[in-house]
Amino acid sequence: MSRKLIASPALAALIALPVAGYSAFYLMETSPLTLGRDAGGQGPVTVPVEAPRPKAAPQAEARKEIASSPSVQESEAAPPVAAQPAPTSAEPAMDQMSNLGGAATRQALPNRATAPLAAQERMIAPPSPDADAFIGQTPNTERLTEFDTNPVRSALESPVSTFSIDVDTASYAFVRRSLKEGLLPQPDTVRVEEMVNYFPYDWAGPADRAEPFRSTVTVMPTPWNSGTKLMHIAIKGYDVQPAEKPKANLVFLIDVSGSMDAPDKLPLLKSSFRMLVDKLGADDTVSIVTYAGDAGTVLEPTKASDKAKILSAIDTLSSGGSTAGEAGLREAYRLAQQSFVKGGVNRVMLATDGDFNVGQTDDDDLKRLIEEKRASGVFLSVLGFGRGNLNDRMMQEIAQNGNGQAVYIDTLAEAEKALVEEASSTLFPIAKDVKLQVEFNPQAIAEYRLIGYETRALNREDFNNDKVDAGEIGSGHSVTAIYEITPKGSPAQQIDDLRYGQARTDNAAGIANADEYAFVKIRYKLPDEDASKLITTPVTAANEVASFDAASADQRFSVAVAAFGQKLRGTSQVASYGYDRISEIAAAARGADTFGYRGEFLSLVRLASALDGRR
Repeated sequence: MSRKLIASPALAALIALPVAGYSAFYLMETSPLTLGRDAGGQGPVTVPVEAPRPKAAPQAEARKEIASSPSVQESEAAPPVAAQPAPTSAEPAMDQMSNLGGAATRQALPNRATAPLAAQERMIAPPSPDADAFIGQTPNTERLTEFDTNPVRSALESPVSTFSIDVDTASYAFVRRSLKEGLLPQPDTVRVEEMVNYFPYDWAGPADRAEPFRSTVTVMPTPWNSGTKLMHIAIKGYDVQPAEKPKANLVFLIDVSGSMDAPDKLPLLKSSFRMLVDKLGADDTVSIVTYAGDAGTVLEPTKASDKAKILSAIDTLSSGGSTAGEAGLREAYRLAQQSFVKGGVNRVMLATDGDFNVGQTDDDDLKRLIEEKRASGVFLSVLGFGRGNLNDRMMQEIAQNGNGQAVYIDTLAEAEKALVEEASSTLFPIAKDVKLQVEFNPQAIAEYRLIGYETRALNREDFNNDKVDAGEIGSGHSVTAIYEITPKGSPAQQIDDLRYGQARTDNAAGIANADEYAFVKIRYKLPDEDASKLITTPVTAANEVASFDAASADQRFSVAVAAFGQKLRGTSQVASYGYDRISEIAAAARGADTFGYRGEFLSLVRLASALDGRR
């Protein structure tokens, strides 16, 4: 036979084989692989193919600073096949691919670091843990309260600002966890007042319990706008001394549903409650109710002196099942009423990741239930744990309506802060339904803007209505509110004066109280009373300091935190104010910083600066 005849098929084969191989490789990278059947034999198993990754964002660069461990860096740079995690139920297709020689095929592919650019773009990668479409990934079902940032208002058109005070601190912990994970927080997780009020401040407090709290108002220049000033309102609650503390009747309502099965949920919860038990007095009472598929009483009312019995009950808790939130709440309230302490503290402490998916699931229904029980003298606080399933909206709603606090616990250190160091303010109320109303004098102030408290806004007429619920202040609590105000005639004024908007008064001598900038009113009820009382403070030039540096260290630090919160929310007023300036103010006002909270804040500002491309 002719050598030409032999060579022709061989030559054709040599050409066809690479083409066929390239075609198969192209099909593998541009379409899912259909291999065999799924576990139920109902259809093909599909292996998703990762799309080309976009260029690294500033957040990705910042993650490099956080993940400083060499082992972490190496695994992110070029993860070897042997280092892949054990297959889960979400990866049957990958198992089958390995059985068909797919693993060998993947190992034979060129290394991403050395392959030509065109090959890098076509390479098949295992599904990214960050991809929303990752098979088997637990969906993020977190529920947040959406809100708009407070606008600038004309003092002539809307001279009165009214809101409920807020001593919750959950937002700060949300923000801290996001930043430490290398992500800028979602804007709706940033409630500026909760960030400001996270820190203890040495505001001037009342002399005795007859006056539950004292307010201090200071006017100072605004560090981020030379044309405006800040009106800083500091409230300090009376710090109940140990001998004066009333007896506590506490019911721990603990979510043990399947969603709590994570290291930062039930295990952290158990450790947190163990610390709280150590803080209680011998005559205090503790009960424990759990809820999952059904609600159950784990511990009948027990004196805190029997600490071993209480701790043993906590240690036996385990997770599993769905979440019967309504049934758990009703049982907790029943036990609280059973051991009710007249003149004492009667409180349900709900610890959950926020999942209520069995029984009464509507937030409005839960709100009504808690309002009914609040009237009987049993208050409710909420401790949030974990991520991915957190119902922040529900936490805020029921804590506000239960005359309690909403706290987010992401670490044992945070549990120690909330339940040990600040146990008195968390457990022992000194005033309830605390509302704040400010009336601005349009002859002195052109505009104002309340920084934060968007979710706590009240109608003007709500201030004098004792039936309208508001926030609670606990023993020793510090509460801070800050307004940015624009003096009359300032070039920073954004809203034009009304042509026909002259102020009127029946006083023939002129405008009444013309020397005042504003008038601050605080309305509150004592814990066991239903009629409110009023505290008033006129704000004049006597309340003003000449420079920002002349303000106290606590005032300056709280302003730095307010600037940081606004920056994270994308508030336009601080858009051009850099993280470096915020850090400078906070560092200069750090003070003694006994527990290191302010030092940690400075590290969060640095992380945010690295993550935020806007700077």
